[in-house]
Amino acid sequence: MTKLTQIQKAENFLALHHAKEAFLMPNAWDAGSAILLAQAGFNAIGTTSAGIAFAKGLPDYTNRLSRADNMAAIAHISNAVDLPVSGDTESGYGHKLEDVRDTITLTIKTGAVGASLEDYSGDKTLGLYDIEEATDRVSAAVEAIKASGIPLVLTARAECFLAGHDNALSESIKRLNRYREAGAHCLYAPGPTDKQTIATLVNEVEGPVNIVAGLSADALSVAELSELGVQRISTGGSLARACLATLRATATELMTSGTFSFASNAIPDAELSSLFAKGQDQEK
Repeated sequence: MTKLTQIQKAENFLALHHAKEAFLMPNAWDAGSAILLAQAGFNAIGTTSAGIAFAKGLPDYTNRLSRADNMAAIAHISNAVDLPVSGDTESGYGHKLEDVRDTITLTIKTGAVGASLEDYSGDKTLGLYDIEEATDRVSAAVEAIKASGIPLVLTARAECFLAGHDNALSESIKRLNRYREAGAHCLYAPGPTDKQTIATLVNEVEGPVNIVAGLSADALSVAELSELGVQRISTGGSLARACLATLRATATELMTSGTFSFASNAIPDAELSSLFAKGQDQEK
């Protein structure tokens, strides 16, 4: 089977954002998790900087995951599957517009066909970037995309809910519409989980909206989110955290009872080896 080019992947990814139904984009943190997600039949995969940080024993949201390490992980994931991959590039790794351009350029070089840009500065003393500065940062990302010749899909994020903004919903809507005007293809305000807030976002934001799901067992289903008009559904770091929860529960069982019930759910070595051998062929 002929591998898709990066441009073809980018075009396919953008088309998903304008399809009649929502699509689910789970988030991988390494090549192995990406290959398993691809095997499940998803049409696109996102990366999770939280999951990548956790795999390195680092905390999330603290600027501890370097751009170089994040880019290396995005490259491994992008090259392991013949699917569109959107890279979680946090807030662009720097306050200058040139930093944003460089980060987007590096992301494109990894083979990814999507990138996300947060408007939280990463500095607790600075908080959210001013809306004008944040919009300029989206414009800088768009400039880098145009210069590359690869039609990368840019997701602009309004971090108002996570940053504790007093008027998080209205501020998110205002910011996301500005980012759309600046050239962002997908809009994302992480935080809301209830139908009313999500419906308001979808109805008042002028572009495809991403909602993160799976943060709790009673989260809205894909069907429910699609009915509300959500176009893209991601999982953030929740899959990585679920895997780590399984590991912790297994470790507890080993230490407390000395039993090995986890083995009944383990994927056979031969099956994983065969699957990952195909992933190695994909990277060549």
